Amino acid sequence: MEPPPETLAALVEAVEAKVPFNRVLGLERFTVTDDGIVSVHVPMREELIGNFTRRTLHGGVISATLDLVGGIAALFGAAGNRIPETVDEGLEIFANMGTIDLRVDYLRPGTGSGFEATATVLRAGRRVAVTRMEMTDDQGRQIAVGTGTYIVG
Repeated sequence: MEPPPETLAALVEAVEAKVPFNRVLGLERFTVTDDGIVSVHVPMREELIGNFTRRTLHGGVISATLDLVGGIAALFGAAGNRIPETVDEGLEIFANMGTIDLRVDYLRPGTGSGFEATATVLRAGRRVAVTRMEMTDDQGRQIAVGTGTYIVG
């Protein structure tokens, strides 16, 4: 069971518009599928370049984006234990979340016009959730994978 559509919409707005750092990243097309896969698109921009000679995506952008999708997946995974019925309840859960541990493995340089980050829940309890994330380039090649542990309750 998932949150009501208006609660989901408010959480998406909070992630996309109300978190200033996410606006810097320029995240687009945030989605949560019925089977709990969270995804977001990151368009390549000059401000996100880490290696100016190779024009590759900055590793901090990669880790921050993986942390974001992992955290949102954890939120929805934990929602199975406690479905937010209202926008305020959903935002309260979101506001009380935090990253406990984040591991990122960088597999290849991030090149191209955009990137997709996805996350799924490995385990969600009442207080802690663990997720698996990946980021791919516009050719579908993995550029990074990660796992995240989040406090959710």
